Amino acid sequence: MGSATSKNSEEDDDGSNGGGGQLFVSLKMENSKVEGELTPHVYGSLPLIGSWDPSKALPLLRESASMSELSFVVPPDHETLDFKFLLKPKHRNAPCIVEEGQNRLLTGGSLQGDARLALFRLEGDVIVEFRVFIKADRVSPFDLAASWRAYRENIQPSTIRGTPDVTINSHPAAVEHCPSESLELDLEHYEVPAPAPSANSYLVYAADNAENPRSLSASGSFRNDSTPKAASNSSEDSGVRVDGSPSTKEMKVIVPDPSNIYPASGETESKLVKSVSASSFLVDTKPDVQTKNSMPAAAGAVAAAAVADQMLGPKEDRHLAIVLVGLPARGKTFTAAKLTRYLRWLGHDTKHFNVGKYRRLKHGVNVSADFFRGDNPEGVEARTEVAALAMEDMIAWMQEGGQVGIFDATNSTRVRRNMLMKMAEGKCKIIFLETLCNDERIIERNIRLKIQQSPDYSEEMDFEAGVRDFRDRLANYERVYEPVEEGSYIKMIDMVSGNGGQIQVNNISGYLPGRIVFFLVNTHLTPRPILLTRHGESMDNVRGTIGGDSVISESGKLYAKKLANFVEKRLKSEKAASIWTSTLQRTNLTASSIVGFPKVQWRALDEINAGVCDGMTYEEIKINMPEEYESRKKDKLRYRYPRGESYLDVIQRLEPVIIELERQRAPVVVISHQAVLRALYAYFADRPLKEIPQIEMPLHTIIEIQMGVSGVQEKRYKLMD
Repeated sequence: MGSATSKNSEEDDDGSNGGGGQLFVSLKMENSKVEGELTPHVYGSLPLIGSWDPSKALPLLRESASMSELSFVVPPDHETLDFKFLLKPKHRNAPCIVEEGQNRLLTGGSLQGDARLALFRLEGDVIVEFRVFIKADRVSPFDLAASWRAYRENIQPSTIRGTPDVTINSHPAAVEHCPSESLELDLEHYEVPAPAPSANSYLVYAADNAENPRSLSASGSFRNDSTPKAASNSSEDSGVRVDGSPSTKEMKVIVPDPSNIYPASGETESKLVKSVSASSFLVDTKPDVQTKNSMPAAAGAVAAAAVADQMLGPKEDRHLAIVLVGLPARGKTFTAAKLTRYLRWLGHDTKHFNVGKYRRLKHGVNVSADFFRGDNPEGVEARTEVAALAMEDMIAWMQEGGQVGIFDATNSTRVRRNMLMKMAEGKCKIIFLETLCNDERIIERNIRLKIQQSPDYSEEMDFEAGVRDFRDRLANYERVYEPVEEGSYIKMIDMVSGNGGQIQVNNISGYLPGRIVFFLVNTHLTPRPILLTRHGESMDNVRGTIGGDSVISESGKLYAKKLANFVEKRLKSEKAASIWTSTLQRTNLTASSIVGFPKVQWRALDEINAGVCDGMTYEEIKINMPEEYESRKKDKLRYRYPRGESYLDVIQRLEPVIIELERQRAPVVVISHQAVLRALYAYFADRPLKEIPQIEMPLHTIIEIQMGVSGVQEKRYKLMD
């Protein structure tokens, strides 16, 4: 074959290709009718890791039933590669059968031209047709290195941490001759297990973490076999006790008459909100009912707004319902989960109610696309029923003290949205959050992620059949979809790509809605790692004193060097990465050995202010200030050092840091302090506020938070004891 033509292959100044990671390319051929006599191969300039000579050996595609696959890695801006597929007889010394037509060209991870079919002419002019599939995923250098290392050690395909095989080679012995310079990373032997609660990885389907129906039995099914029918204009009780258990009488769901559509608000629409008035949402504190949470677990601006709203705000405004609206595969559940995590971290009692989860528990996962047709009365009734049940559960939870409910469903018609507004009337304020996406590439990616992760397709063995069924379901929703024009709403238009977009708001006011808008403006799905680490051991650590601004010890200096080496290797191809530190010298000294990246100091990243206890040991506080010692021991989350800070104070000053971390599209290394990193880690790991003071945050350990379209994944590296 001809040599590859170079395009856009210039290297950066340090000799490494830029682009933020590598492309893992998977080529597949499928033909169920070809017997095992002919084995698919490829011939050309594909960059298999390790050396191979086309004149001596052909790279074999991995075979599984009727599907054959070849995997390899290229940089995002790789040179144009040309190749052809071949069929090689297995058991006889006969020439290979070369694919008909011109060479195939691979550019930017995509096949050029008509790449869907591969045709082979066999004896007797018999034409055999293969279907060709290609998929290109961006892989971080670490995942690439870890997967390849496991492959080399085990001489078998690697699937560690969900990373697919780096390459497939039919001759394992050839792996031993793979040049070591093909991998510049060897970091995985530093990796240590993450704490059990952080198993909240990107492999978990976000809807599975949403609330369970209150009427759900221990066996996982609804307690009443007879499904509660949607009753129009009914004023009967929902049949759910205040404690969350179903009543003994037959469970009924109240579905108000949806015919009376709410008129759209007459207030002026604003294209982008930059500032809002201050108000918040609190629990409904009735004189004769003791709620579980009369004030949010928060400090600073959140607490101040809560007090003002409790005294002056309308009763229904003390509970907020964020009702998602949008077609399937538009990122609604991801947005709902992310917003839930943010509001919980700020101290607002928030829960995520996913109607799809209710529907699966009630009607099972084996429902076809016809179930979602707008002209299927049985399907419409069943879906309306579970939506009403989820709304009843959310309102019941709010009446017991809940503050913000995230109602996650398509809610694609005015009739459905009007029903929800009727149910919420006088009980909570509704803000519709509509997600719109016009990027077909992102929609296609989301569809395929849905088939991989959603329980709806867990029993579907044919991936492409699942894709076709979901597209049919999507088409059914598109036929009846009505954009939001009524009530208070936020529209996110093409925001998920991370390349801009638009936020539209209508009739939005108050402290908490304003924070939600600000958060949504800055969030996106661009994959990137965030590395969290404490400073190297300081002299105050050696002495056991808290606070202070001491230098680092000899052990801390050694860690600073190891950290610099780690960052250099881990982020070598990440030209836009940055290093964030506090203003205290122990973090700046730890970062001093890191070169080649901009460094930013944040006062918000300073250690918790110990006030008058600064420079003391805990034993000295116990002896000299026993009351303070006991107060801190009873409630470390809310305890505030005299003239100092509490953990809740730290959370409030860290909110700008969280917003900026969400806004960043490149890796960030955060070098800070124990209390601060506990609070930051709790946000990403979705840990309850009460657990923050007890989160393990050891010295000389790096926590890598991998953020992306599928959620958050954690890895930990311990560089030294």
